[in-house]
Amino acid sequence: MTQEDDDLDSLVRKRLRALRVAQGWSLEELASRAHLSQSSLSRIENGQRRLALDQLVTLARALDTTLDQLVETATDDVVTSPTIDSAHGRMRWTVKADPGMSVVRQRLTDPPPENPARMRAHPGREWLVVLSGTAVLMLGHRRYRLEANHAAEFPTMLPHAIGAETGPCEILGIFDRDARRGHQRDDGDGGAQNAPE
Repeated sequence: MTQEDDDLDSLVRKRLRALRVAQGWSLEELASRAHLSQSSLSRIENGQRRLALDQLVTLARALDTTLDQLVETATDDVVTSPTIDSAHGRMRWTVKADPGMSVVRQRLTDPPPENPARMRAHPGREWLVVLSGTAVLMLGHRRYRLEANHAAEFPTMLPHAIGAETGPCEILGIFDRDARRGHQRDDGDGGAQNAPE
């Protein structure tokens, strides 16, 4: 085994124990959930027994995590710079753990369109929080006033648009893959203004 393998082995063992303790489970409880003996689990955690892939999968399930998360190693690449879209007054970051997700910060100056025909509807979910100012979220025929620190989460199959109420406001939004794609398509065809990407 190389030093890198030893480090990963040690990291996985520490994670197994930390996840078990975080759940408030004894060795006996986790062993029962994972269909292992208590002594086998103890030896796995203490490095006295080889880590087997089938046991790691079973332990990951029992701990309500994934094998990928158990073996994930830290990277030096933890800082992300935004993509800046000056024309639309927004910055966008991709979530590395889920490249389909993105986080968008946008400055809004115009009110949302009142005409439902100018609102967007597409697959996905969106979550947003108002950082400053007051925003107006239109969902179908309903109007929501969001002040600083208010958040909203909604399915994007409802026709929707967001804009500023009386002056500029800034929002931070999180979009799943489908919602992001829906806004990117709409940005190219002259859809409703001021909706995040």
